[in-house]
Amino acid sequence: AGRRTQLLKGLPATTTVEENAAAGVSVYTFNVTVSPLSSEGVAILPTIVNSNPLTEAFRIESKGDLEYSVVTTGNPVLDYETMPKSFDLQIFVQDTTGRTDLNILTVQITDKNEHPVFRGNMAIQTVTIYVLEGTRPERIYQVDAADPESDELKTNSLLSSFQYSLLPEPVPFLVSESGAIFSTKVFDYEKDPHWYFLNITVTDPDGLSSTKTVNINIININDERPYFTIEQRIYRIPEEQSPGTVVANITAKDPDDEDSPSRLFYSIQSSDRYFSINPSTGVLQVAGRIDRDARPLRLLPNISVILWVEDSPSGGHTSEMEITIIVDDINDNPPECDPSTFRKEANENMTAGTFLLDLRNYCKDIDVDPSNNQFSFTGLSGFGSNNFALESTASGRLVMTESIDLENPANLGVEVYSLTVRVQDIARPNYSNIIYIYIRIKPVNEFFPVFSNLSYEFNVPEIIKVGSSIGRVNARDEDWPPSVITYSIVAGGGTRDYTNIFWISPTKGDVKILGRLDYETTQKHILTVQASDQEKTATTSVTVNVLEVNDEEPVCSPNFYSFQIPVSLAVGTNINGFRIECQDRDSDPRSFRYFINEGNVNNHFTFSPSAGSNMSRLILASRFDYDSGLDMNWIYKLHVYITDDNLLSARDKNTHLIKTGTVTLSIRVIPNPTTVIATTPGFTVVTKRENLYSESAWYVPFVITLGSLLLLGLLGYLGFLLATWVHTRCPPAGKAYGTPLINAPEKKKPKKEVVVTMTKLSTVFDGEARDPVTGKMYEFNTRSGARRWK
Repeated sequence: AGRRTQLLKGLPATTTVEENAAAGVSVYTFNVTVSPLSSEGVAILPTIVNSNPLTEAFRIESKGDLEYSVVTTGNPVLDYETMPKSFDLQIFVQDTTGRTDLNILTVQITDKNEHPVFRGNMAIQTVTIYVLEGTRPERIYQVDAADPESDELKTNSLLSSFQYSLLPEPVPFLVSESGAIFSTKVFDYEKDPHWYFLNITVTDPDGLSSTKTVNINIININDERPYFTIEQRIYRIPEEQSPGTVVANITAKDPDDEDSPSRLFYSIQSSDRYFSINPSTGVLQVAGRIDRDARPLRLLPNISVILWVEDSPSGGHTSEMEITIIVDDINDNPPECDPSTFRKEANENMTAGTFLLDLRNYCKDIDVDPSNNQFSFTGLSGFGSNNFALESTASGRLVMTESIDLENPANLGVEVYSLTVRVQDIARPNYSNIIYIYIRIKPVNEFFPVFSNLSYEFNVPEIIKVGSSIGRVNARDEDWPPSVITYSIVAGGGTRDYTNIFWISPTKGDVKILGRLDYETTQKHILTVQASDQEKTATTSVTVNVLEVNDEEPVCSPNFYSFQIPVSLAVGTNINGFRIECQDRDSDPRSFRYFINEGNVNNHFTFSPSAGSNMSRLILASRFDYDSGLDMNWIYKLHVYITDDNLLSARDKNTHLIKTGTVTLSIRVIPNPTTVIATTPGFTVVTKRENLYSESAWYVPFVITLGSLLLLGLLGYLGFLLATWVHTRCPPAGKAYGTPLINAPEKKKPKKEVVVTMTKLSTVFDGEARDPVTGKMYEFNTRSGARRWK
């Protein structure tokens, strides 16, 4: 085992094989000799265990009966020019007894004249050449071929001696001796074939050739303008079509796209608010409201639309076309009236047939087509429509059919008539509108106001309050609606102090008092009252009777008096001869009654007579008693009341007015002297002031009077306090109270010096008194203190 024996018969050996031999070509055949002891033949078949250089281009096949052949595998193909020229193949074999053999078969590659070969892309694929249309004739491709038999395979094929040719011959291409393919014309994609198939053949000097096909595609470029394919340029549509309504299908073609769907883009170049176009399909549609009756279509119903088609969304070729769309008018507007509500006035008693309103002047139909803008007036109806009529359906003239008298009971209260009229299209679909008409019947002032009474008489007490109503007058007017009547006093009612003391309500006729009535001055007022309805007037007489009322109080003179009396004055004496005299403008002189209301302590004083006369005297009714302490007052302030109710019964006094006058008396009681008291001669100062002032200096007497009253009041109060103090501190018998003793004849009366200050006053002297020194009577003013001798 393991011994090497000559088993490979015919090896080693040298053989040849032609290059480019196909797979399975027999290169060399040999046999295997086995030992007679090897009953089962070969254990390891002949195998190429190594080659120098390495290759897989050969393998061993069994041919039967221990005969074997070395054949080509075809992978790789043997190539004399590119591969080693000789291969040493080591063949190993082993029989079943373990004997082996290893020998070398030398295979020499022989050269063969091969066909030219294409190099580059043509060697591995079919080359496609693209040529843009419009390109000038030029070289479009360079064929690269080589001869495998020479070293030129490794050099540029332009140095070879190959011959190039192409088929078919009548094509606009040619191939040069160097293998360059040229175009011979300017191609137009739209006219020429879009592709060419060229068979390029290369032939070597020995006449061997190779052929490859070259595809030439003519590339379409965008060199043609698209064009519209529609012939219609004018379209008609009615107005007021809804958006989206198709107006036209715009179509176009692009010569560049004859063999494929066109990629065209449509647009509207003119500024158009009415239409839009689908940029892909070219469908022209309504985009906005188309109103034939509005400007500018009312004047020109033709719409020019400029269409564009582009073969590229940007920067391509374009074409333009103008189409005209005529908009037809339809009856789509009702007749309109401006205003649609009318207010008219018609005088009552207006005669039948009087023209009131021409509706056609206010109504119109804006439809352009005359067949669509005709209308009529129909259907006059409403409250009071029987008083009115339309002259004709076409004219629209509204007239009166009969007169209207507002005072007629059949029309009483009706001032406004509400009418409706329908204005309607004559053409279908007969659109219509309603007109509202309000006719106010204007009243005519036909009647004069009439007072309810021919005259009026009112009885008014003279003490009625100012502003009180004393009566009412009333007037009416037969006009309908009733006229507003105003009242006024046109005459009468004046007095000496007032131009008019009466006022009448302009709207109600109430007569009121503006000033005080005085029966003693005027007992009757006659007024002329006028009633007016703004156009016509009427008058009536109003008599106002002033009723007497006891509104005057008794006035007595003097109303203030001051005097002194001795304590020993006899009862029944008319004190100092004092008397008062009273007057009353509205009472009988016998109606007076006198009584002392205040200051008559112990009832020492009384009046006689106490009633039934306008004159009465002051009488001492009872003696003074100071010794027993019954009397303590030395000064009496008497308040005398004088009433005018003496003649009234007890019942009448409860229902009638009673007026009261007042008189104030100041009485000083002089005690009897018991001792002589030496006194310093004194004097009495009587001051009489008279103020001279102009009317414009009204404040001068007012200030003087007020100051005097205040001073007198203060002095009086201080004197009262002094007298009270003296009376309580000193016995009455021994005091003289600052006056000369009455019963002292043995003493000479001291001379009194009288100083009189004269002031000129326009003074009313309402009191009188006796001077205790001289015994003379003097008058004085109770307010200012001014005095004068009587």
